[in-house]
Amino acid sequence: MGTIFSQNQLQDRIQFWRTEKKSVVFTNGCFDILHRGHIEYLKKAKTLGDILIIGLNSDSSVKIIKGKNRPYMEQDDRAYILSHLIFVDAVCIFDEETPYHMIETVKPDFLVKGGDYNAEDVVGKDIVEKYGGKVVIFPFVAGYSSSQIINKIRENNTQGI
Repeated sequence: MGTIFSQNQLQDRIQFWRTEKKSVVFTNGCFDILHRGHIEYLKKAKTLGDILIIGLNSDSSVKIIKGKNRPYMEQDDRAYILSHLIFVDAVCIFDEETPYHMIETVKPDFLVKGGDYNAEDVVGKDIVEKYGGKVVIFPFVAGYSSSQIINKIRENNTQGI
């Protein structure tokens, strides 16, 4: 089970993990509506290394990316849930639109994103590849997406269900 770290705390912890020769996997996202696709993706990401760190978009960051009506869940709740997944070692909230500065700090061995990205467009790719790290893209888990869940809820609400 992971811990929720401030960016300063995370930096200190990473130094400790590095002295123990631990490999670090980093991914990021809003994780506003956590679903099976997220879980499978994160579990698979953990298989790449010893430590899985999640950079979590803050509420203000999610609003910029997803719109004024998002997030549905507050950042502290999203961080709490993610930190309690057995394969997550650390969660750290960031306010920027992208995790570029966090990636500079973490310097992960593996930077992981989901199938809606191609490697050329991954934020932080330049940083990671400069020191020999790898960018890994995992395909989507078919049938699971936050957009599908939101659309289904909206459809049910308009039908009076």
